[in-house]
Amino acid sequence: MSGKDNLISIGDRSTEEARAISAKGGVASGKSRRKKRDMKNCMEMLLSLPLSQQEDYDMLYELGVNFEELSHDDITNMLAVNAALLRNAKSGDVAAVKELRSIIRDDAYLEQKIKNENARLKLEREKYFPAVANGGVKYGGIPASLVAPAFASVVFDISDYAHSEYIFPGGRGSTKSSFVSLQIIDLIEKNENMHACVLRQVGNTLKDSVYNQMLWAISALGLDDEYHATKSPLEITKIKTGQKIYFRGADDPNKIKSIKVPFGYIGIVWFEELDQFTGEESVRKIEQSVIRGGDIAYKFKSFNPPKSAHNWANKYIKIPRADRLITESTYLTVPQKWLGKSFHDDAEFLKATNPIAYENEYLGVANGTGGAVFDNINIREVTDEEINTFGTILHGVDWGWYPDPFAYVRCAYIANKHTLIIYDEYRCKKQSNEQTAKSLKDRGVTENDIIICDSAENKSIADYRAYGLLARGAEKGAGSVNYSMKWLQSLAEIVIDNKRCPETAAEFMDYEYQRTKDGEVISDYPDAKNHSIDAVRYATSLIWRKKGK
Repeated sequence: MSGKDNLISIGDRSTEEARAISAKGGVASGKSRRKKRDMKNCMEMLLSLPLSQQEDYDMLYELGVNFEELSHDDITNMLAVNAALLRNAKSGDVAAVKELRSIIRDDAYLEQKIKNENARLKLEREKYFPAVANGGVKYGGIPASLVAPAFASVVFDISDYAHSEYIFPGGRGSTKSSFVSLQIIDLIEKNENMHACVLRQVGNTLKDSVYNQMLWAISALGLDDEYHATKSPLEITKIKTGQKIYFRGADDPNKIKSIKVPFGYIGIVWFEELDQFTGEESVRKIEQSVIRGGDIAYKFKSFNPPKSAHNWANKYIKIPRADRLITESTYLTVPQKWLGKSFHDDAEFLKATNPIAYENEYLGVANGTGGAVFDNINIREVTDEEINTFGTILHGVDWGWYPDPFAYVRCAYIANKHTLIIYDEYRCKKQSNEQTAKSLKDRGVTENDIIICDSAENKSIADYRAYGLLARGAEKGAGSVNYSMKWLQSLAEIVIDNKRCPETAAEFMDYEYQRTKDGEVISDYPDAKNHSIDAVRYATSLIWRKKGK
């Protein structure tokens, strides 16, 4: 091939040319690996030979080696090399120190450790996915033991390409995401010219959700050795064919438009948490941008139906289409051992304490009205006598200056009632950290009270500590806003004393989901007029971040 031909990109070549080039690369890579292996074997043989130099014996004797306790086979070049390295290392030779460390982490030891770990993972897979190991009943390429009953018929529908759009609204624990991830891998295995693109509204939520979900599906199907995953870029590649699974956030449309597949086309898209996208039009534009080429395309859309019946995703699935299949599911259709006792205990607890939240979160029922985020608010007086009974008191701060206010809240969580009581607040504008710290002390906040603050302002947190307050930054992360908001929504009650906390009461009562330009509700929490709400989220993070809460 001429040098000019080498300038032609893979994306501009035919499928046959691209695969031929890839195959040559694989051959060259194989030769290189074999050469390194042969050199390693040769070195190991030389090091295992008996000593032949008198100076080597002298060096070992000087270092205190007892030749009477060593057999002839033990006195090899390897022993001399190690002894020389040790002598040099003691004299301060950095290179010798590094080499000794490398020997201590011996390749053979590491290889055995890897083998042991792979064996352990194989046993785990056989334990949790017995059909993979034992050749159980399969739906296409998916073991029946991995498919919840609610989705059994869908497998055959997808196999027959009876529809092009598959929508899965379902409650928590309904395994809809697991089912979609398994289907994507199965479709890639059956269609060597097809790639996939997995999407969420916010890009920084991909790695800890759908990316890990796809890795789970690959492992569940026993295909770990056949796929290669990278985090930068966030992709999964089928090694044999070069097929790609791309991960993109709708908050960066340029990254979606810039996808160029090495061959074939993207024929599989998955919109996870559909209700969090900014509306039907946004989803349609993404589909038009991503799905190009090919006669067959599969569109998967999964989400937990939000409370409001006015949410665009809830309304979207009400419109019938001939090419669309909607399959609803709940945790009640899933084998109990898949989810575990703790999951079912949590569901039963919420069912007993907040039936409305249970219906929405676990059964997927859109049982809310309008766009209000909180329908569990109880505005009432909180007496001094009641406050005296509270155990652990929670404090939260959302920093502000102007026009955003500084917001402090004090609350108590009554665990056996699954109730949060907010009974003190402090709001101000254009006050220094020293001034607000003094105001909190005047309200009875002591040096022993932990104050969880917005971690975006480390200097302000340091100032509070200097002023004698036990301030610390709130732990944030992808999905923390949604998780904490849903935890607040799941409470049996959020009690707010509107005399003590008028600003906080108004915020919680007026807070609504965002809407599209057409007035449709979307499952997104607006970052406005929520200063006390954020302070409450920070204060309660010590509770909702605990496993099982």
